[in-house]
This record gives sequence, structure tokens and C-alpha cells, in this order.
Amino acid sequence: MKGFIFDLDGTVYLGDRMISGAAETIQALRDRGDKVLFLTNKPIATRQSYVDKLVGMGVPATLSEVLNSSQLVALYLKEHLKEGEKVLVIGEEPIRKELHEHGIAIVDDNSCDVDYVVLSWDRQFHYDDLNVMYQAVVRGAKVLASNPDCTCPMEDGQIPDTGTLIAALEAATGKPVDLVVGKPSAIAAEIAMNYLGLKAEDCYMVGDRLETDVKMGNDAGMNSVLVLTGVATREMANTSIHSPKYIISSIVDVVSL
Repeated sequence: MKGFIFDLDGTVYLGDRMISGAAETIQALRDRGDKVLFLTNKPIATRQSYVDKLVGMGVPATLSEVLNSSQLVALYLKEHLKEGEKVLVIGEEPIRKELHEHGIAIVDDNSCDVDYVVLSWDRQFHYDDLNVMYQAVVRGAKVLASNPDCTCPMEDGQIPDTGTLIAALEAATGKPVDLVVGKPSAIAAEIAMNYLGLKAEDCYMVGDRLETDVKMGNDAGMNSVLVLTGVATREMANTSIHSPKYIISSIVDVVSL
């Protein structure tokens, strides 16, 4: 039995368009007895919405088969947050909902007097958000970022993602954020492998980004697989320090690995 951890945007679909053959490929893996998990860094949608999207595209999926960076942040805080500590969230409603569902209380106002700042993708990001984060960090708050992606691939191109907001905060504070919880972190890899119940050598991390998908697979000892339907190209892979074990044209080719 093998485990296939699939990125979503750029790997299974682009925007609202399914990658040709993706649904049939995933079903073929299931039919032969392999396990499938979907792991996305994208925090601006709920896990249930990903399930609904996959099902609507012809890919049967359950909530237990979908992990996203919002859930990874929630799981981390649930383990490390001490009683009485306060959490400020810069992000959209889905990550706030995920934290709430895991019992993580967040401050309602833009208070700088907090112990953690959760920094996530926010398409309504404002100068005031940058300032309140900066002031919180100056006062000693730790910054947890949901994901490091600078852009997100869409059907008609790419748009700025959480990584651009991380860059703004790091420029202001002069130091890196404390932790990025999504791919390529060891936290994301460990949780994904625990969900599959498999060892690293039996898992394939399949995605379109070298600095997240491939790096996480390599760092965790998985089989890293780069698909050429999203952000990274073969030329980028050939010159990157994050060299994938396999390079394939699209998700369709994973059945022959």
C-alpha cells in the first residue's frame, strides 16, 4: 500500500478547471488499494468547501481526506497554547472558523497585547493590519504563518498569497516570522503521514511547487513528485536546490511511478 499526498491548486485543478484525467487517476489509485490525502496551503476556503469542490469535479472525498494550512495552525495552537494566552488573526473567515472549531479563542479587536499573531492570506489586507502585527511583535508576540506561498496559481495566471504578507512584516520587524505551519514544514509532513498511517518511504508528495511540495517531500524522506501543470517548470527544477525525485507532465502519470 502506498500513500499519495496531493496538492490541489496546480496539481488536481487550476481554479475551477480540473486537470485532465485527474479524477480518473485518483480513482485508479483508490481501486488498487492506495491511500489518498489532499493537502493544500490555501487558507481562504474551508476544508468542507474543498470536499464539495472535489466531489463536484468528480473526485469522491471526505473531510478526513482533506488537510489545509488553517487546520494545521489550529492543531499547532491547540497543542501549544497556554491558558490565558491571546491570539490575534490576520486572515479571512475560513481560518477564523477553523480555529473556533478547534476551541481556539481569538481577540475580536486589533489588540497589540497578544501572545500569538496568526498571519494568513487576507485579500482585504490593510496598512492597519501590518501596523497592529508590527506592534504586537515589538511587544513580544510570536508569529505563526499559515503558509509561505508568495503566489497562488489560478486558471488565468497567479495572484499574491500569504508569502507577500510575510515579506511585509519581516521587512518591518527585521526578523523572520517564528513559524510557518503549512508546507513545507515538518509539522505538515508529520500530520499528513499520521493521517495516512504510513511511513515516509511509502508516501508520495505530489505538487507543483518546488519550495513547498517538493521540499517537504524531500525533507520528510518521502518520494517527491513535481507536476508541470502549475507553477514550477522542468527548467526551474533542473536548477533548484529542491530537486524532485520524479518529474511528471501531470497527475495522470503518478499511476506508473
